[in-house]
Amino acid sequence: MRTEPGQRLIDTVAWVLIEDGRILCARPRGKDVFFIPGGKREGAESDLQTLLREIDEELTVALDPESVAHVGTYEAELPGAPSGLVRMACYTAAYSGTLEPSSEIDEIAWFGYADRALVPPVDQLLFDDLAAAGLLPA
Repeated sequence: MRTEPGQRLIDTVAWVLIEDGRILCARPRGKDVFFIPGGKREGAESDLQTLLREIDEELTVALDPESVAHVGTYEAELPGAPSGLVRMACYTAAYSGTLEPSSEIDEIAWFGYADRALVPPVDQLLFDDLAAAGLLPA
């Protein structure tokens, strides 16, 4: 997909953590939808800088920068916004610490492919790729 003139682009970075065939998802405070953990870059941050900051802020764990690996970049229409697009660059990474929701996050959950409908369209594209690769069993 390409952004058209006047089209809004939300540029995000996400952390893909899969354990026992399930992917970690988070529900931000005040929202009723789950997302792959991560968020929007601030200023001229790189993907790596954004990823490290967002995961520390949301889940109180530290990612190992040396272990970060790109999984894929996905684009989908922004739900509920005319003429909007979300781009999500996804990365795996090892972490240290205990996964806990921060003050920004109301809840964390482990989703299987059957939970695909509970996440936004851009996250669903990641779910599809992970399922096709056998990492998120149906």
